[in-house]
Amino acid sequence: MDARFHVRAGRPFTVHRSPFTLLPMTIPGPISCPSCGAAGSGNYCSVCGASLSHRACLACRAELSPQARFCHRCGRPVTGGAQPVRAGSERTAWIVAGALCVVLVGGIAYSVSSSAPQPLAPDMANAGVATGAPGSRPTGPAPDISGMSPRERFDRLFNRIMQAAERGDSAEVRRFTPMALGAYHQLDVRDIDARYHAAVLRLQTEDFAPARALADTILAESPGHLFGYVIRGTAARFQNDSATRTRARRDFLAHYQAEMEAKRVEYLEHKPVLDEFREEAEKTERTEKTER
Repeated sequence: MDARFHVRAGRPFTVHRSPFTLLPMTIPGPISCPSCGAAGSGNYCSVCGASLSHRACLACRAELSPQARFCHRCGRPVTGGAQPVRAGSERTAWIVAGALCVVLVGGIAYSVSSSAPQPLAPDMANAGVATGAPGSRPTGPAPDISGMSPRERFDRLFNRIMQAAERGDSAEVRRFTPMALGAYHQLDVRDIDARYHAAVLRLQTEDFAPARALADTILAESPGHLFGYVIRGTAARFQNDSATRTRARRDFLAHYQAEMEAKRVEYLEHKPVLDEFREEAEKTERTEKTER
């Protein structure tokens, strides 16, 4: 008989288990990841990398959750069991968020700059004696005008503003126009050419009343001067004042021949402006005669 069993008469069998008998092995079922909820086994989640094993605080032995960074009982930082994949995911999220912010700010800046109104570019706003090719952008830093005379500063700034207006650079026009007008007010002598340039600057910034006033001073000093009619006609065009514009064109044509025979220096410097204004005035006169 097997030594593990002992039979006594009239009594049931009594089974004595050997101390070396193997107990049935229990195979643990799948564990749910506390971080992402995926089924997993082992010490780490195969999906997100979170720890699946129980952790305890090294100081007070309190049981910790897999994602804990500090002990909830004693506050000690938790070491070990890092989650490299999760940390990488957080870094990636911050990088993506930062990139989206940069794109958003860039889009707003582009929208604002593209929707900004372009500066007025009146026909009479050529640079006159400006240096460089028409429409060319000045290169290098802005010139040092501190050692120039007021008239040199005014002429230099006026030319720069006219070139910026031809490029449609409204920011540069707004930046330098107050400086140019300040230089104009410092002039000891404000001749007709300087007043004409100041009127053009006023028209660039849609300051029409001072522009018309400058035209009046030109015609008061030199009756029939073509610059006065050009300023009046241009301001009237911007303000949709057809009556004043028509009167300025007619006065310009009435005085054109005599004024050009005078061979004024300022006329030679601004001849393209005068030619364009005359062509427009003559074309309008022909159209009006045809319609009568």
